Amino acid sequence: MFSYRHAFHAGNHADVLKHTVLIAMLRHLTQKEAALTVLDTHAGAGLYRLDSEFAETSGEAVDGIQRLLAAPDSEPLAPALQEYLDLVASFNSKGSSRVYPGSPFIIQRLLREHDLLKLYELHPTDAKTLDANVAQLHAGRQVVVLREDGFGCVNKFLPPPARRALLLCDPSYEIKNDYPRVAAMVADALKRFATGTYAVWYPIIPRPEAHDLPRRLKTLATKAGKPWLHATLTVKSSKLTSDATGETKRPGLPASGMFVINPPHTLKGALQPALPQLVKLLGQDRNAAFTLDSGG
Repeated sequence: MFSYRHAFHAGNHADVLKHTVLIAMLRHLTQKEAALTVLDTHAGAGLYRLDSEFAETSGEAVDGIQRLLAAPDSEPLAPALQEYLDLVASFNSKGSSRVYPGSPFIIQRLLREHDLLKLYELHPTDAKTLDANVAQLHAGRQVVVLREDGFGCVNKFLPPPARRALLLCDPSYEIKNDYPRVAAMVADALKRFATGTYAVWYPIIPRPEAHDLPRRLKTLATKAGKPWLHATLTVKSSKLTSDATGETKRPGLPASGMFVINPPHTLKGALQPALPQLVKLLGQDRNAAFTLDSGG
């Protein structure tokens, strides 16, 4: 269960989607004066180097954030995408793009002094790195790193004292059991704190569990009488191909989605111009597409 390392995937197309949605949500949620508690169930290391051996081995950032950075100035980016790039740029010196912030550092950068951030990470190496990275923030009690199972422990903070919360859940899904655990965690969270905002990232791959998860989350939201939003980004086909020697080539992650229960009312409007641009800029073949649905 400790084989997954997000350092291999930092800045890829899935991160672009996830973090664009995350920033758009936080921009709205931090407008109200009351304190916000943010829970990140699978925090990772927090910060990543795109020139590290991990990132350069996979090269996934090349077809992710690097494509956005190389977009021609003649076509302005949608505001949500520009905010995403501006925030990533704030972690780098001018003209550099070597550092990529993970969700913990994106969240912390957007929080106010009286907001709280709880970070869960079980991977021993990533948890140690996350501890060291967070220590550099000198954020005091605002940010807490917990070496616990986010699935099993996160709900103890619901409802939070100020009764405002955002929960981000983005496990690796390398274990098939992650899919039902996500649904069970969200179901429990809705019972404990029905007005919280719950955001789930998931991979769209040829696996029944991956296609069933958004349907299960939609059912949970509908039964609870809560609004929902579902955004997906496909950049290429999921079909296996062969190289010149006849060896089978796996396509890598072709698509991913974000399912949000109790989304900010501004989120859909922010994503409507952003998603078509992502298809245009990140699409790798004719299968590139997006969807944006909502209800409740």
